[in-house]
Amino acid sequence: QVQLVESGGGLVQPGGSLRLSCVASGMILDLPTKGWYRQAPGKERELVARFQGFTLNYAESVVGRFTFSSDNAKAMHFLQMNSLTPEDTGVYYCYAENSRGKPYWGQGTQVTVSS
Repeated sequence: QVQLVESGGGLVQPGGSLRLSCVASGMILDLPTKGWYRQAPGKERELVARFQGFTLNYAESVVGRFTFSSDNAKAMHFLQMNSLTPEDTGVYYCYAENSRGKPYWGQGTQVTVSS
């Protein structure tokens, strides 16, 4: 089993920045896929960033503004979010997947972009 815990959400003004963190515990040695998803009010959950193998993908709407990174030694991954807009508001979920395709989700952290 794997547990994921996010932190770093909050309220920020348009144009501001936030950094989300996710720490994994449990069977962390078999997590080749990591990423972030988000769910805006009234919308379906969507991919924000996903790292699998040597491939890193971003949602088109965040390219150039958001950056995924990871620290495998600490079993953590991060999402640096810059130039935030109100359209980025939502609950952000940490995600990981083991080599057999089993997904794991964090509990979510709220990001609100508003003046």
